[in-house]
Amino acid sequence: MKTSLIAAAALAGVAMGACAPAVAQNRPAAQQSSADGLDARRQQQTQGIERIENHPNLNGIWQTLSGANHNLEPHSAGPAPLRSVEREFGVLGAVPAGLGVVVGGRIPYKPEALERLQQNKANVVKHDPEASCYLPGIPRATYMDHPFQIIQGGGDDILMVYEYASANRVIHMQEVGIPPIDTWMGTSYGQWDGDTLVVTTLAQGPGDVKLPGGEMQPGVTWLDRAGNYISNTSTVVERFKLMGPDHIDYEVTIDDPNLYTQAWTIKMPLYRRVEQNAQLLDFRCVPFSELMLYGDLLEGDAVPGENSAPTPAQ
Repeated sequence: MKTSLIAAAALAGVAMGACAPAVAQNRPAAQQSSADGLDARRQQQTQGIERIENHPNLNGIWQTLSGANHNLEPHSAGPAPLRSVEREFGVLGAVPAGLGVVVGGRIPYKPEALERLQQNKANVVKHDPEASCYLPGIPRATYMDHPFQIIQGGGDDILMVYEYASANRVIHMQEVGIPPIDTWMGTSYGQWDGDTLVVTTLAQGPGDVKLPGGEMQPGVTWLDRAGNYISNTSTVVERFKLMGPDHIDYEVTIDDPNLYTQAWTIKMPLYRRVEQNAQLLDFRCVPFSELMLYGDLLEGDAVPGENSAPTPAQ
């Protein structure tokens, strides 16, 4: 019986070896067929999209599943960034793994820009504007762990509203201009390139920001919780392309000769929230950041409400 099994296995191996070249030869054709099928489905989807004055209708509530807010670059799963958080919250504070959204994998920082990057990484919680409930800037507002809403009319500016911190921005549908001042969210100018909404955002500069303990520091716009960043001299160009009724291809190119050796790009899909009751909820986070920002002003070590149960939502 054992001899019969060995003989059968040997015959199967010979047969598989004989078939392998044919499989290898057919694989590129199969992959090409799959790619052609995907392109055909996308074309069919885009032909039936709704339009406003001959432009794709982007109205709706959208959210990404990319995990880019943790780190734009590829990264492994890891513990909470602070040992105290890991001790108190365990896996609830852990960082999930991510494939990254940067085309090419890495952000091309210039050597002189790495000093600020390392400073950010050494203070990934307390220096992160998100932790302090400061406005997130562009493009980070788009891929945070909160949905956002696009409000589009006919022949007018476009409004984008974000659940996080009740942030918002107006897309001025006009030629790119010169912003009068730097602001947390910058100034955004939009134009249609065929069926793609192209948005250029300039002058993102938070100025000096307050850190925990009262320290003031020249601020930069963080791109994620890992400390990647842009400055007020960076040009951010977003491209929103509706690829069907329920998803947008989102692409962002960032250029700043002061920080990077070359322009670089991130890509991710945005998905429509299709629940019947989909809406932006209230996340005005200022009260949640006050203890971190102003806890040093409390007398003694006791923190009001530290051992009390949370108040039920009204």
